[in-house]
Order: sequence, then structure tokens, then C-alpha cells
Amino acid sequence: MYYIAYGSNLNIKQMKIRCPDSSVVGTSVLKDFQLLFKGSIGNAYLTIEPCEGSEVPVAIWEISENDETQLDLYEGYPELYYKALIEVQVNDKNEDCLIYIMNPEFECSICSEDYFNSCKQGYRDFNFDLNVLDHAIDETVERVLYEF
Repeated sequence: MYYIAYGSNLNIKQMKIRCPDSSVVGTSVLKDFQLLFKGSIGNAYLTIEPCEGSEVPVAIWEISENDETQLDLYEGYPELYYKALIEVQVNDKNEDCLIYIMNPEFECSICSEDYFNSCKQGYRDFNFDLNVLDHAIDETVERVLYEF
């Protein structure tokens, strides 16, 4: 099964510990989605939501059933994240891939420094533009301030 990573599971070192059977298949882009941090203060994590004209860089991993079980635990499925299939282009072919998306009842919030640094390392691992993460922080802060 193919799995889409866009947050801390971009971090290759951590992903290999979390999902030992996994292997990188390639990278892609989720069009018309944006990244946001949601959850509670200090316990916020990345998620995606529809946003016309935005893009989110992603890594595609091939995972085993055991890896999926481990991801379910790590992602707090089904309480924190739900699972969906999204079609993305993988190596010149459209594929349905598993993705975890945060449940809609969670609000924007600020993440821990450790979590942010893990995501940042993942962006470096795949040579993704770090400005995407910076924009996610900016958009999250703007929404948090607006909600006050």
C-alpha cells in the first residue's frame, strides 16, 4: 500500500523506526491543499485542508500492513486523525494512497519545538521548500489570533 506523508513522517530516520518495512517510492504534490497545525497548545500537529491554489509537497512511502498498524497508533487513529484515500501522481502514474487527516473538531494551535524540528528535518530529507512550513506556521498563528 502507498502512504502519503506530509509532516513528521517525512523524517526518514524517524519513519524507518516507526515503520521498519517502509520504503520511499517518490515525491508528489497535493494540489489545492494547505498545511495547518491543529490540536492543543504544545500538542498540535500538521494536517491538510482544502485551499484552492495552494500545494503541499509530500513523500510517498510503500508500507506493509504492520506499518499501517504502527501508523494508526502514532497518528492517534481514529480519535485524532481519520484515514482517507487520495489519488496522487506517483512516478508518472496515478495511485490511490492512504493519508491521515486530522478530525475536523480540532482547532488551529501551536506545535512543540521538537515536533516542528522533526517536520523541518523531513523537509530537508526530501529537499522540500521550507517556506511551506513557515507559511503553515503563519497561517496557523493568524487563525489562532482570529479565533481569540
